[in-house]
Amino acid sequence: MKTPSTGLTPKLGAMTKIEFIAMMAALMALNALAIDIMLPGLQEIGASLGVATENHRQYVISAYLMGFAVSQLFYGPISDRFGRRKPMFAGLVIYILSALACVFVPSFASLLFFRLLQGIGSAATRVITISIVRDVYGGRMMAEVMSLIMMVFMVVPVIAPGTGQAVMLFGNWHLIFIFMAIIAAAVMCWFYIRLPETLDPADVRPFTLRSVSRGFIIVLTNRVALCYTLASAFIFGALFGFINSAQQIYVGIYELGVWFPVAFAGVAVTMAFSSFVNSRFVGRFGMRRLSHGALLAFLTVNGLWLLVTLFGPHPTPFVLYFLFFAVAMFQFGWIGSNFNSLAMEPLGHVAGTASSVLGFMGTAGGGAIGALIGQAFDGTTTPLVAGFFVLSLIGLVFVLIAERGKLFKPHNQPV
Repeated sequence: MKTPSTGLTPKLGAMTKIEFIAMMAALMALNALAIDIMLPGLQEIGASLGVATENHRQYVISAYLMGFAVSQLFYGPISDRFGRRKPMFAGLVIYILSALACVFVPSFASLLFFRLLQGIGSAATRVITISIVRDVYGGRMMAEVMSLIMMVFMVVPVIAPGTGQAVMLFGNWHLIFIFMAIIAAAVMCWFYIRLPETLDPADVRPFTLRSVSRGFIIVLTNRVALCYTLASAFIFGALFGFINSAQQIYVGIYELGVWFPVAFAGVAVTMAFSSFVNSRFVGRFGMRRLSHGALLAFLTVNGLWLLVTLFGPHPTPFVLYFLFFAVAMFQFGWIGSNFNSLAMEPLGHVAGTASSVLGFMGTAGGGAIGALIGQAFDGTTTPLVAGFFVLSLIGLVFVLIAERGKLFKPHNQPV
């Protein structure tokens, strides 16, 4: 609960809400950094390590996402037993050491191995961060805080590709991994020094097979949590599909060259602004009204985009492509944080385990779908745009199941 005179919350000690949001955003941003800063270097990595097939360079992203997805299953139950601080610290150490190991890899296979390990470490920043937010806030306040975190978090895709390209001006792609390790070390020190333990002793769960299994069952049998997580997985699959093929679309099709990071950043700015707007409106209108409206708009925009892609000029003029993409991603900014909050809301008593299961399903599902879209790249934007439309339609189906066919209702129905 917030203290009116100081703006502090008891679980945060001396930390203000602003510092808390900044720290949580920085922790989550390490995951985005590990993905987006790599994009300008994929071509050089492929040439340096003898990757003959263009689409195979995407495995640098896919290997990371695979480790990130699977390991989320473990961080939640561990943090429900041992607290949030120690598992987070362990994950950050793995992230840093794996990034440094990538500097010395002799082959593409060994690079993929250490990227897998880096994803395993990074999973702590996703699972435990959301658990910490749920420890401190609930309901619409959690959605507001998550929106602000996402707004700051989205600064990373704005600057990461440009940063990666700038880093490579001083050397080769190995410097990107050194830069990643330095940033992660700084965030780790900040976290270790400033954030107290947020897990309520009353919510500590034993780390036994029976207890963990029971926690998983609680999560998987909650209709609202499960369906919103599945909806998120398909929607995020579209985003991962774009990330996998962004370099090929912007550089290969539209020949943007060094302007690729600028185009990438333009959409990220749109998403960051959308998250800020959501944080201002969610307290007034509620998570369901905003996210359901955004999902319907997302589906509509993607449908029009697909029609233009199929029946318009080939390739779609860049300005028109970029306009459709930016409008779709503005809706995405309202969907992501609200769906995540809706999934977590009924599971506060098992927040760590819930964040693990939901994070695994969302990331593994979204990552696999995104990889399929990326590998379907055929020199055109059609696979990506068709993926956006189909996945938004599937996401709507799961939301309808979660809400028993009734959208825009402001409060939870019985589960």
